[in-house]
Amino acid sequence: MESIIIDGLSFSLPLFIMAVGGIYCEKSGITNLALEGFQGMGAFVGALVAVISTNIYGVSPDMQFLMAAIFSIIGGALYSLLHALLCIKLKANQVISGVVINILAAALTAYLTKMLNKGLFGAASDKFVLAVSSKLTIPGISDIPVIGAVFKDVYPFEIMIIVIAIVFWYLLYKTRYGMNLRACGDNPHAVDAAGENVGKIRLIAIMVSGALSGLAGICFAYSISGKFSSSIFAGYGFLAIAAMIFGNWNILPTLGSCLLFGFARSGGYFLVKKMEMPSSYSDLAMILPYVLTLLLLIFFSKFNRAPRALGEIYDKGKR
Repeated sequence: MESIIIDGLSFSLPLFIMAVGGIYCEKSGITNLALEGFQGMGAFVGALVAVISTNIYGVSPDMQFLMAAIFSIIGGALYSLLHALLCIKLKANQVISGVVINILAAALTAYLTKMLNKGLFGAASDKFVLAVSSKLTIPGISDIPVIGAVFKDVYPFEIMIIVIAIVFWYLLYKTRYGMNLRACGDNPHAVDAAGENVGKIRLIAIMVSGALSGLAGICFAYSISGKFSSSIFAGYGFLAIAAMIFGNWNILPTLGSCLLFGFARSGGYFLVKKMEMPSSYSDLAMILPYVLTLLLLIFFSKFNRAPRALGEIYDKGKR
C-alpha cells in the first residue's frame, strides 16, 4: 500500500501542476491543447542545462535539479509565447495551434537532443542522463500506518509543487488579476469595457501555463527514469487536460482527478509486481489512467461547465 501512495504522488503532483497551468490558460478563454508541447520543450531546456552544469562544471545533484527546474520553467514560458502569438496576435484557430505546437516540440526536442549530445559529448544519444534525485522522509509522522507513506521517500519537487499550487490558487481566486482572468473566459468584452487589457491578461495566463508545464516535464524526467527523452512524456499533457476537464476547471477538484489517475497507475504496477506477471504486462498498467479517463468523461462530462468564451477569438471591434 505504501508503494502505491509514494509512486502515485510522484506521478500525480507533476500532472496536477501542469493541469493548473491549463486551468489558468483556459479560464482566460484560450483553448490549450499544447500542454504536452510546453512540457517537452521546457523539460528539454532544463535537462540541457542540467547535463551541461554537471559534465562541464561538476555541480552537485541537488543543485543540478534546482537549475533544471528553474530553466524548465523559463523554457516552457518562452515556448508558450508561440501559442500566444498564434492565438492572440494572429487570431489563429486555437485547437490547431495547440496540435502544431505539440508536434513541433516532439520533433525539435528529439532532433536537438541527438545533435547536442553528439556535439557536446561525442555520442549521438537521444537522451540526456540526469542525476538521481534525492528523497526526503519526515521522522515520526512517516511511521504512521498508511497515512505516513505521504511523508516517506518524498521527492523535493513534490514539496515545491504543493507550495506553487497554493500560491497560484491564491492568485486565481483571491486577487484582482485572477478575477480579471476568470472574467476573460466568460465575457472578455466586459473586461475590456472595464479598462483592462484582455490580450495582456491572456498572454500572462498562457505563459503561466507554459512555465508550470515545463516544471512538470522536468519533474517527470527525474522521477520516472532519471533521463530526459522526448518519448517519456507521450500522453501526459492530454491526461492533464482530462484531469482539468473532469475537475470542471477548478483547482481543488482537479487535484482529486490527478490523484485518482496517479494511484490508478501506481496500483496497476503494484498488481503486476505482486502477481509476478511478466514484465511485458507492466505496459498494461500504463493504460489504466487513460481507461479511467474515458470512463469518467463518459459518466461526468454532462456536468462540466467550461468557461463561456473558451476558444472564441476575441475581437475588440465587435464589442
